Amino acid sequence: MRLSRYFLPVLKENPAEAQIVSHRYMLRAGMIKQQQAGIYSWLPLGYRVLRNIERIVHEEQQRAGHIPVLMPTMQPADLWRESGRYDAYGPEMLRIRDRHERDMLFGPTNEEMITDIFRAHVESYKQLPMTLYQIQWKFRDEVRPRFGVMRGREFLMKDGYNFDLSYEDAMHAYNRHMVSYLRTYERMGLQAIPMRADSGPIGGDDTHEFLVLASTGESEVFYDSAITDLSFGNREVDFDDRAGLEAIVREWTTPYARTDETHDVSLFHEIPAERQKSSRGIEVGQIFYFGTKYSEPMGAMVTTPDGGRVPVHMGSHGIGVSRLAGAIIEASHDEKGIIWPEGVTPFPVGIVNLKQGDGATDAACEGIEKALLAKGLEPLYDDREDRAGAKFATMDLIGLPWRITVGPRGLASGKVELTSRRTGESEEMSPEAAVARVAEIYAGV
Repeated sequence: MRLSRYFLPVLKENPAEAQIVSHRYMLRAGMIKQQQAGIYSWLPLGYRVLRNIERIVHEEQQRAGHIPVLMPTMQPADLWRESGRYDAYGPEMLRIRDRHERDMLFGPTNEEMITDIFRAHVESYKQLPMTLYQIQWKFRDEVRPRFGVMRGREFLMKDGYNFDLSYEDAMHAYNRHMVSYLRTYERMGLQAIPMRADSGPIGGDDTHEFLVLASTGESEVFYDSAITDLSFGNREVDFDDRAGLEAIVREWTTPYARTDETHDVSLFHEIPAERQKSSRGIEVGQIFYFGTKYSEPMGAMVTTPDGGRVPVHMGSHGIGVSRLAGAIIEASHDEKGIIWPEGVTPFPVGIVNLKQGDGATDAACEGIEKALLAKGLEPLYDDREDRAGAKFATMDLIGLPWRITVGPRGLASGKVELTSRRTGESEEMSPEAAVARVAEIYAGV
């Protein structure tokens, strides 16, 4: 992509309304534009990040055997009356009446609708287990939306729902989701800690939130610092192996880690004093088991091996897709701007032409661009007629992990400069070697 042809409305000054780093940099980098309190348009750079996050979520969900669907944003109120949640949910639900005087709502979550889909099509235990999920826009009418996409009213969310015959089967689904989430967050360059949490309006007794430690987090958290040494890594996972999944979940949930709602002071003080830590955390996902809370009142039943009929056991599992864009910035930035992990970056590498219009530098930049495209990597090529300092400042602000700088002096000796945004370290090499190095880096992403 040529920057001269791209829509990238960067801002030089910090917007007055932005209170936290992610909101500030997302506005300055031209990623989003506020349309109303808590409601944003996603501009081209931000949209690319959003789609990369969404892609990783899809890949890991389907790796775990979960099946994608897409449900509407508007839901009939009658489904929520069946479950008993229509009046109980609270003012965060946006209630609407259509021209035929039918009560509707803009979905804040989809337990009722997915249960309605399931009960219409599934009759036998032989069709279980089943997990359906979607990535769809939600709306919750926050009384004080703030912090940009971190606490907006409209947001993109992955919500998944498992249907199982028994509690034991449902807990296997719970473990499957926890492990798939650990993989998902690590691929995005995040360490998201699973913490025992409160279920809130979703309901249920078994629930974990996944939180990224950050000073701007909305939750106070207490944890054993040993958990921050854990890494999922590249270990192979068989999602049908119950014992194997249980072992991974036990590894990640044995160290103490809880939000303030479930904090147990006596248990916390059993941890060695030097490992007792408290911080703020950003919630980026949550998993729930709630049994027959929805299936029983809504009649989501299946036949059993002995010919009886029972309500299915259910759970729901969410990831804040749009919120993750902000959480990643909160966890990965410096005073110059964003530092994107390779897995979610809008462009894998930037090309900076230090002398636009010079035949040799133009040809070298175009050659690097073509070579990267041939390897399936689309660079952002800054071909503007602007001073070098302004080009570097833009690249630092938008946070591409790698930059290839091309100038007449280096080319005279057949060299370009490859720079890491995270470390700031640069290395001179041939254009071909720079392309090969970048391709090697992204081969494992």
